[in-house]
Amino acid sequence: MGSIIQSALHPAGIQAARISSLWWLMFWTSVAVYVAVLAAVAFAITRGRRTGHAVPLERSTTRSVSLATALSIVVLVTLLFASVGTGRAVGSLPTDNALGVEVTGYQWWWSVQYDNPVPALRVTTANELHLPVGRPIVITLRAFDVIHSFWVPSLHGKVDLVPGRQNKMALQIDKPGVYRGQCAEYCGLQHAHMAFSIIAESSDAFEQWLAAQRTEAPKPSTPEQTRGLDVVERGPCAMCHTIRGTFAGARFGPDLTHVATRSTIGAGTVSNTPEHLAAWIRNPQHLKPGTRMPPLGLSQEEVQSVTAYLQTLR
Repeated sequence: MGSIIQSALHPAGIQAARISSLWWLMFWTSVAVYVAVLAAVAFAITRGRRTGHAVPLERSTTRSVSLATALSIVVLVTLLFASVGTGRAVGSLPTDNALGVEVTGYQWWWSVQYDNPVPALRVTTANELHLPVGRPIVITLRAFDVIHSFWVPSLHGKVDLVPGRQNKMALQIDKPGVYRGQCAEYCGLQHAHMAFSIIAESSDAFEQWLAAQRTEAPKPSTPEQTRGLDVVERGPCAMCHTIRGTFAGARFGPDLTHVATRSTIGAGTVSNTPEHLAAWIRNPQHLKPGTRMPPLGLSQEEVQSVTAYLQTLR
């Protein structure tokens, strides 16, 4: 998948570039002010020693304080205008022909749905967003339980998800790549393990991925995979998860129809390998204490069968 980018100082979109420019302006202004203050202190000390006075004359002190106050006002007003201008520019992205995506924050994972006027063509996934480069994107943000915050440092600023309310984020990605995001509002025990990835790709690659996501889960091809599907449909998995094309149709947990295409398990907690997948099925509390998924009480054979089946869901 390539290197994962997570830095506000490496912008890959219009809004992030504006935020980065504001950050650098504030940084270099702060450096200049810091150097100026040190120079003034050094000048005052050396002058006092040279003239034999510990404290400058009253008139000189008044001029110095007045000049410093005026410069401080100019600097603060300049930064205020720059901040307000950046805020307005970040929110002014044209959204004609924008791709609509709805993201819902749960403790502690992300549900992602791609809008379409035809309900059957909507795509639901979890913890990973595939997005096209060079096209406006409007992300509708909701919270299911507590306040969360959606933040991808390389692409945009932070936007809160508040229960009972709906916020929107408009962005455009200029560079292909994999960008890591994170919940930026403390939301409980596993707040630190509530990450997500944005895979930015060409329009053609995105449309191919979207078409593949609209397909139902493939049928099992081996006896072990068939046993795994039977455990999923008849056991507790179907009470929380959806796998399109099977009897599993619940929506409490992440949609697993194409879970094998995702790079991580548990919203960035561990990589999506057969070993980690089996460990998660066996006892998710061991990998992510406090997660809403309880131990399932499956036998070792059942865990292996379910793992084998879920690995086919591409």
